[in-house]
Amino acid sequence: MPEAPWRIVTDPDPVACANLLAAAFAREPAVSWICGDSASARTRWFRGTLRTHARLAGAGAGRVALVDPDGRLLAVAVLTPPGAAPSAAGQAAWAARTALLCGPRALGRTLRYLRATEGGAPPGAGTLEFIGVDPDLTGRGAGRALLDHVLATAHGDYLTTADPSNVPLYRHFGYAPLRETRLGPLTITSMARAARPR
Repeated sequence: MPEAPWRIVTDPDPVACANLLAAAFAREPAVSWICGDSASARTRWFRGTLRTHARLAGAGAGRVALVDPDGRLLAVAVLTPPGAAPSAAGQAAWAARTALLCGPRALGRTLRYLRATEGGAPPGAGTLEFIGVDPDLTGRGAGRALLDHVLATAHGDYLTTADPSNVPLYRHFGYAPLRETRLGPLTITSMARAARPR
């Protein structure tokens, strides 16, 4: 089988990443619970979230993408290094933007999700915040290629998912469930990979 015509890029445009993730997460339970069925609210939520995330400092922070030969995004991953968090001013700006652009319900539900999952990462573990594939490419290996790269090169040893169908997939990549948390209609599974030598 010929090799897939794609390559890895680091620090792709956050707006393009947000747009791809909004499409990829159209039916994801947590994002649907936060944003409802509105594609525009979902896109604005991802844009605001990635805008704040882009200001994080530290090794392993940022976005990684799989692109085709023309540079079109095929899949995106967003990573947070161990212990990184937005500044108080950054958090306030994100909250104001989210409330204004997505509504108070989206802000309140996002904060509830964050509170329910905070403190779950093992010490020293970075977080795989999001990984999504262009919906037209689902099942063609793009997500696997990107996740293989992320796991080999970055701090993505912890994640949460509210989609039960993701749990077996992440198990396949070496993640083990740590705990389940109920939040409204969601069951959130926190998962981690065994610590790797750095």
